[in-house]
Amino acid sequence: MTDQTRRPQRFVEHGLATSTADDCMVVVRERTSANLRWANNTLTTNGVMSGLDVSVISFVGSATASVSGSATTTDGVAALVEAADAAARAADPAEDANELVRDRTSPDWDEPAVPTDIHVYDAVAPALGEAFGRARAAGRVLYGFVNHEVATTYLGSSTGLRLRHVQPTGHVGCTGKTADLTRSAWVGAATRDFTDVDPLAIDDELARRLAWAKRRVDLPAGRYDTILPPTAVADLMIDAYWHAGARVAWEGQSVYSRRGGGTRLGEPIAKAGVDLLSDPAYAGLECLPFVVTSSSSNEESVFDNGLPLGRTDWIRDGELTALIQTRHTAAMTSQPVTPGIDNLVLEVVGGSGSIEDLVAGTDRGLLLTCLWYIREVDPQTLLLTGLTRDGVYLVENGEITGAVNNFRFNESPIDILNRFTHASATVPAFSREWGDDYFSRTAMPALRVPDFNMSSVSQAQ
Repeated sequence: MTDQTRRPQRFVEHGLATSTADDCMVVVRERTSANLRWANNTLTTNGVMSGLDVSVISFVGSATASVSGSATTTDGVAALVEAADAAARAADPAEDANELVRDRTSPDWDEPAVPTDIHVYDAVAPALGEAFGRARAAGRVLYGFVNHEVATTYLGSSTGLRLRHVQPTGHVGCTGKTADLTRSAWVGAATRDFTDVDPLAIDDELARRLAWAKRRVDLPAGRYDTILPPTAVADLMIDAYWHAGARVAWEGQSVYSRRGGGTRLGEPIAKAGVDLLSDPAYAGLECLPFVVTSSSSNEESVFDNGLPLGRTDWIRDGELTALIQTRHTAAMTSQPVTPGIDNLVLEVVGGSGSIEDLVAGTDRGLLLTCLWYIREVDPQTLLLTGLTRDGVYLVENGEITGAVNNFRFNESPIDILNRFTHASATVPAFSREWGDDYFSRTAMPALRVPDFNMSSVSQAQ
């Protein structure tokens, strides 16, 4: 193995040897990504990018500081170490100070970083070209983007951590429009390696949705029996997860706060049979099995770096069973340590079938595609607002009969988990709002919500 292929490990060891702090951690993350972009049924750009980021976390007594940056040489790493050591010496004692994790080594520590390249699309690209031709002949126009990234993370510490993890992350998003650009539909999915992405199937689904929209019906604002597909459920449940910090709840600032003080841990928070969980080993959604962070916050602590992660049930059978906890907040709340995990799964006991089955059982209602521009309105209830996008369809007598205008919605994902009447089976899902850049590993059911609040009509097209 050449010195170049071991560059991340070499940077880790050099950083640890260079530090003059009491303790030190070095995180090296090497990434490569490959992408394709298309518009007007034509591939427009493609590219491959790479980068290497280094974070140095220095500890002096109970004080800590971290400095991050790009580094291409050991001298560059040494400069980051020097800056982190100096900042730690000037810092106040850390509120979240804890004993550092010790003596854990990944069996593949010595392996090089794993790259990706444009060949990840060897099967996708020809099928994409066929989809372009088929769409063009039928008067459809396709726009879209695929991206694949592999990040290899190395975490080393003066206390004996030598941990490595390889994370593949990919997604596809494709918008189809009619030739006159009056109708629009979107399909997206997450993937680890693109072996499960079929551009022709995506084009088929876009054609089906554009056909639904031949008939246009304008509806007023109001509460509608609404089917949320797994994509839209993911849009909302990610927000519910991101706002599940234990400290904020303990201090009375979130939907997970108990009136009179403390948290709602142990209380029913959703319907019986609802399970919301994260698991680094969940099939198809595998993610980091240990804590890695370069800075502390209410939900993360640099002192926890290297802690092993396992399955965590945030909601079990409708009961709130865990919040995002560092060792520091766990001591505050007298609860187990449950750090955040980079995937999320919603399961409903008895959930079965598909979106089509939910549609078939609906007399009159709406079928959404996805949500966007989601923002928090009220942290105490986790009331969210946002817009519908790229297809809201009218359901009548168990069939989709047309498309309706877009809406602004106002809903709480926690309320939805108490009000839904039907759930499909849980399947891999891709959040349109958060999946591209932040959180792509989710599995969700479709949910039917009888009184989903479409608070106003949106002019968005």
